[in-house]
Amino acid sequence: MQLTGAEIICECLIEQGVDTVFGYPGGAALNTYDALYKYSDKINHILTAHEQGASHAADGYARATGKVGVCMTTSGPGATNTVTGIATANIDSIPMVIITGNVNVDLLGRDSFQEVDIVNIVKPITKGSYLVKKIEDLAPAIRTAFMLANEGRKGPVLIDVPKDITAQKTEFEPLTPPEKKSVEVDNAEKISQAVELINKSKFPMIYAGGGVISSNASKQLVEFAEKIDAPVCCSLMGLGCIPAGHRLNMGNLGMHGGYETGMATEKCDLIIACGARFSDRVAGNPEKFGAQANIIHIDIDENEIDKNVRTDNHIIGDMKDVLEILNNCIEKQSHVQWLAQLEIWKTEKKAPKAESKDYVVAEDILDALNEIKRPEDIIATDVGQHQMWVAQYSKFEQPRTLLTSGGMGTMGFGMGASIGAQCAFPRKKVFLVTGDGSFHMNLNELVTLKSYDLPIVVLVMNNKVLGMVRQWQKLFYESRFSQTDPKRATDFVKVAEAFGVAGMRIEKSEDIKPVLKKAVEMNGPVVIDCKISPDANVLPMIPPGKTVNEIVTEM
Repeated sequence: MQLTGAEIICECLIEQGVDTVFGYPGGAALNTYDALYKYSDKINHILTAHEQGASHAADGYARATGKVGVCMTTSGPGATNTVTGIATANIDSIPMVIITGNVNVDLLGRDSFQEVDIVNIVKPITKGSYLVKKIEDLAPAIRTAFMLANEGRKGPVLIDVPKDITAQKTEFEPLTPPEKKSVEVDNAEKISQAVELINKSKFPMIYAGGGVISSNASKQLVEFAEKIDAPVCCSLMGLGCIPAGHRLNMGNLGMHGGYETGMATEKCDLIIACGARFSDRVAGNPEKFGAQANIIHIDIDENEIDKNVRTDNHIIGDMKDVLEILNNCIEKQSHVQWLAQLEIWKTEKKAPKAESKDYVVAEDILDALNEIKRPEDIIATDVGQHQMWVAQYSKFEQPRTLLTSGGMGTMGFGMGASIGAQCAFPRKKVFLVTGDGSFHMNLNELVTLKSYDLPIVVLVMNNKVLGMVRQWQKLFYESRFSQTDPKRATDFVKVAEAFGVAGMRIEKSEDIKPVLKKAVEMNGPVVIDCKISPDANVLPMIPPGKTVNEIVTEM
């Protein structure tokens, strides 16, 4: 059948199982948006306030569902406004397809109105980026983009489509997408060596990262941990891959992890890294990280092996496949004394709980949220102190229930991500935990919450300072608070109401439970301004480049 390029885009999206896209129209994308109007019964388009919000929403949709998120924009600033969202998805290995418009083919390279070479701009932060100059190449490019985004180590792919290509017609033949290619686990010798190391280990530890969740391997990881009776320490991206209440879950690992997870890396004789990349926030000093232990690294990306930390054995493959093989090969083990020692470490060098007469304590709010939310409900965060408090105190019983920018640390990520998650799962409750600094960056998306009546509860941990940077200034810059006390007078309740969203406050401890309960019962978008202390700190903290022996528990 003869279709326009714009119609081919819509047909290919449907072919790939896409039912929701996030974006913002503009001149170069008008033909595509006209086609979306005709396909509105099959493709739900969510209009955000800004293209960055659309890119974060597509990212959040992908993290929450495991599907490929889709973002659509016009050319020029519309395209460049997605760059931060693309970089955020790229470093966290999130599958996304970004479809941008551009000027007509004959205007390319002439500095035409709203023309930008987005394909080359995003090359370093995508798995692939393509400019379609012939309509016959459009459908193959879209199909390739979805395949590439979702195979191997997942990530974003961009397709740039000039306006005249979306207007031209060509023959279109529907295709059934091929089955996803699995990365073959062809490491018989490596597997044998890994099994030997695991079977002889007395003090094993599992370091679980986002790759476990990306490959939907949480069930296999729990089985693996139970079989070798090993504690599981999670990176920020790995939280939720093992239920918070599981006896082997030690929680968050790294700079703001507990003393017990730091000691586990210091005293274990074997570290099994599953879908993790030994980032600087985990492996502070890469020369000393697990130096006494053998290290097995399981990853889908061969480029990660020995990149940050030396390893003794590695297995390349999809995490689910590798863990299933190992679960069939290893012997049942018991490490009672090792686990008992970890429980002792849990009680040592514990950061005292914050107390304040004049402010609400963030930890108390998160404890109350644990009581209210269901296991399937989702928490999205921005970046800063509130993000680390969530990692330390929130209970994640299921994978894909924490949406947070791990590698890029993108302030402003959470609002878009929560929109994407809520659109994917209208029956789940989505909570956005943010700080006043992060919230200021993308609070314009409150208009999206109201426009689509998304019942997201936004908790603003409002200390009126840039808390995390200020904490570093206390520790390392002799309390010279350069540009971290902006003296903003924003009234978040009034801001919310201006957007047509309900606004509430938590100003004292007695407010916490009734306000949270009321916000959930309202079943609509709500912003809660939480008054916390500007001097509240995220502890414990291992300073950058240091080890657990230099952990900071009091300031």
